[in-house]
Amino acid sequence: MKYGIVQFTSDRGLAPAVAAKAAEEAGFDSFWVPEHTHIPIKREAAHPGTGTGELPDDRYLRTLDPWVALSMVAAVTSRIRLATAVALPVEHDPITLAKTIATLDHLSGGRVSLGAGFGWNIDELTHHGVPKAQRRTVLREYLEAMEQLWSEQEAEYHGEHVDFGPSWAWPKPVQQPRPPVLIGAGGTERTFGWIARSADGWITTPTEGEIDDKVALLQRTWKEAGREGEPQIVALSGKPDFDALARWEELGVTEVLFGFPEKGEQWIAEYFHRLATKLNITRQD
Repeated sequence: MKYGIVQFTSDRGLAPAVAAKAAEEAGFDSFWVPEHTHIPIKREAAHPGTGTGELPDDRYLRTLDPWVALSMVAAVTSRIRLATAVALPVEHDPITLAKTIATLDHLSGGRVSLGAGFGWNIDELTHHGVPKAQRRTVLREYLEAMEQLWSEQEAEYHGEHVDFGPSWAWPKPVQQPRPPVLIGAGGTERTFGWIARSADGWITTPTEGEIDDKVALLQRTWKEAGREGEPQIVALSGKPDFDALARWEELGVTEVLFGFPEKGEQWIAEYFHRLATKLNITRQD
């Protein structure tokens, strides 16, 4: 089981490149950042954590662009994976987003993982022209269209929400036919069916409770869909619970992510080293 770091980025916190470099030096396998393009002031959508229109953290208003942030991370690291938890692909043009992700994967030597969400903030999606009841369909088409651009010499795609004729698009990502795609959403039968058809794994949500039965359901759904191998399962965690970590590894969780408080560079570097020591992480120099 691998271990990664997730940073709730903002314009006033520690620069992602600084945090990620410290995480890599401590031996962590991956570095994850979130995305919100903006937060509409008037919203009907309830936050999944508060259950109301109230946001639990004003960093939702201040998140950095994930792909710019990860490009800065790529420039100062050599090994750590560059990942999103989660990005919102449907808030972008799929052709230009495919170019952005392919470029980052190309320049980083194949280190990108695309953690994507359907989007809990319906009002935010509406501002981007995403039909309220079709966000899952739009995301499926975006991922299919981007994979065509990433993997085919002459790509084309014809769907309800994405439609383009034969086209050339380079660079291609190092990882073929696509970088890993993981879906961050509540662990339901519907979500797992979607993942088994269209993605490579699952990221738990911050409000997820016990995941044992959900992991088993995903694995069963994966096999029933005829998928080979096992799904990637990335679990969010607070402080290390070693009993839970051992159980998760036995269940098939492939990676666990830890956040960190907003502190200074030296404090964070020391914190990552202490956490890595507790987790028995071996540095990979």
